[in-house]
Amino acid sequence: MNNVFYIGAMGLNAQQTAVDVTANNIANMNTPAFKRGAVSFSELLTSAAAPLNRAAANDVVSTAAGVVADPSLHVFTAGELRPTANALDLAIRGDGFIELASESGQATLWRGGVLHVGGDGYLTAPNGLPLKAMISVPRDASSITVSATGQVQATIPNQTEPVDLGEIELVMPADVRALQSAGDGVYRIQDDGITVSRVRPGEDNAGTLAQGFSEASNVSLSDALVSLMLYQRAYASNARLVQAGDELMAIANGLKR
Repeated sequence: MNNVFYIGAMGLNAQQTAVDVTANNIANMNTPAFKRGAVSFSELLTSAAAPLNRAAANDVVSTAAGVVADPSLHVFTAGELRPTANALDLAIRGDGFIELASESGQATLWRGGVLHVGGDGYLTAPNGLPLKAMISVPRDASSITVSATGQVQATIPNQTEPVDLGEIELVMPADVRALQSAGDGVYRIQDDGITVSRVRPGEDNAGTLAQGFSEASNVSLSDALVSLMLYQRAYASNARLVQAGDELMAIANGLKR
């Protein structure tokens, strides 16, 4: 009888996790380059009691023991690219990530957004981390251009030709499922064994850079609301399971009297 409570409680916890992930997706619908989270459900099994039939005693018998939810998955389909009036908006048209320089040295990947020049003069992401390419912008630069293939140039007073500042490469993880969200549209690789290639934009199936564009999130409000209703109904079903187990326990306790 106690298994009913355990299975119901685990089901409640799993569905609550799914509701939280879906609610986070809806809350980030307007976050540039946001990649929606996904939940993977896994069934737990436990060994059943020894069968009465001795001939089948050597057979392994398992019974369901509830479900667990893994909320660490993300869907990395590209969002719609929308033109903006800001020359420092940068998006990726296609696959790939821009690498940021982190203090830990761990590969920190970014899908793009609003660039700005940090206090030290380097091109920086909104979270304050500079680009891995460490592109330094002169203080007197009047404009910055980023080509589709990653070349960064700046217009300097008294210079007839734009000055080359550096080049932005794209990072291509072998398995995007190994990426873990670190917030602010930044991802880190969970598994050190995952190979990562750094390529020039437009080469080896990598996307290209789009200056003056912002990538919309890949969250569909209609799909998210449907998923939310399904998870809430599953939550209610697990709550009724716990309630039914409590009623049966009450009946059993009454029989003892």
